[in-house]
Formats: sequence, structure tokens, C-alpha cells
Amino acid sequence: MPKLAVVSGGGTGIGRAIAEELAAEHEVVLLGRRAEVLRRTAEELSGEHRLVRAVVADLCEPDEVRRAADEITAGDRTVDVLVNNAGGNFAPQPAEDLSTLREQYLRNLGGNVLPVVLLTQALLPALRRPGGRIVTVTSIAAFRGNASYGAAKAALHPWSTELAARLAGAGITVNVVAPGYVGGTEFYRDRMTPEFHRQRSAQAPVGRGGTVADVAGLVGYLAGATAGFVTGQIIQINGGALMGRG
Repeated sequence: MPKLAVVSGGGTGIGRAIAEELAAEHEVVLLGRRAEVLRRTAEELSGEHRLVRAVVADLCEPDEVRRAADEITAGDRTVDVLVNNAGGNFAPQPAEDLSTLREQYLRNLGGNVLPVVLLTQALLPALRRPGGRIVTVTSIAAFRGNASYGAAKAALHPWSTELAARLAGAGITVNVVAPGYVGGTEFYRDRMTPEFHRQRSAQAPVGRGGTVADVAGLVGYLAGATAGFVTGQIIQINGGALMGRG
């Protein structure tokens, strides 16, 4: 039976690239809310030697997370890799009104923290022991940038390091990947203009923005057998746009 990897938010962008990276050696389950997007991506990534399937669920809802976890682990399947990629900036515009500000923080905390914490907790009993891998994708915004989105992503850093300490004895590694600017994804939506891309790319001393393949390659390493001594780390990937923090 092939190894099993689960990628939340795997339908587009960074999540899709991670799924494609892992599909070379794993059966991959894509998780998310958009059924048609997931189905199409699963079909496109599947091939003669690759099996990718979709499970639709709102990962902010406990009942849906339980259902998805049961479907993924049916037949006592063991999960080798869990990549928590689901999330986004659900309140990109700053607010001054207190009620609106409260709503922005709740939306971003709920939309970024709950999918990670609930899904990880639901799949934890099925994680391979030893050898399981948990990788959570956050953002450079956890160190700087949009307050409510950055706060939500930053909350996942101590959660991950605490989980890493708890699971180390079982041989499960837990790490965070925090990308900087990565163009060509849905994250920036209508902000993605040539000038925006130029300005963001110029922030990195390497002279370019990141790509989804850059991030997927790092996640692929952390998910692999040679990364067993790497745990409890927050690894930035931003071309040097923000150095020396992790």
C-alpha cells in the first residue's frame, strides 16, 4: 500500500504544487471546500504512477473535519504526511470601527487557525509512529504585515513548536514553512498587477519573487525520510526579504 499524504487547501497555488511534489511517492488526499476545484486538480495530478483524490470539507467545522478524517483513514489507513496549507487573508483591508475590527480578527483567526488545529487533532491518531510528518504553511506576515492575518499565522508558530515537543518521542516531526512573496496564486487576487509584482519581488535580495515550486520543494524535503532530525522549526522561504528570524 502506498504512503499517504494529506494536503489541506490543495486545490490551487502553493497547496497544489505541494500535492504534485508529494504525489511522486505518496497517494495524496486534497482537502478543501471547493468541490469542483479539488476534483479538477485531483484529475489533473493523477496519472499512471500517481493517485490523487479529493475530499470536500469545511475545516472550520468539527463535524466536517471528523467526517473527512474518517473518510481519509477508512480501512485503518496510516497517514504519513499532513500538510496544513488551508487558510487565507479574509480581511485584507484595515478597519477602525471596533465592531468591524473584531470581526476581522475573528474571521482571520477562525479561517487560519481552526483548519490547522482541528484537522491535525482529528488525524493525529492515524499519524505514522515513528516517521510521521506534519508541516504547516504560514507566512512572512507572521513576522510583519497585515495585523489580523499576521496574528492568525503567528498563532500557529507556538502551537507547532509545542506539538513538536509533544510528538518527538513518537518519532513524528512538526515544522512550519513561512513563505514570503509568492506570485501567481489566488492570494493576491485583484492586487496582482505588474507593478505590484515588481515591487514585491524587489524586496528580496535574490532579485525575484518566490514560486510555488520553491515552497513545494522545501515542504517535500521536510516530508521526506532524510528530515527526521528536523522538528520544531519555523523555516522562512523568502529570498532574504526578512532574514534571521525563525
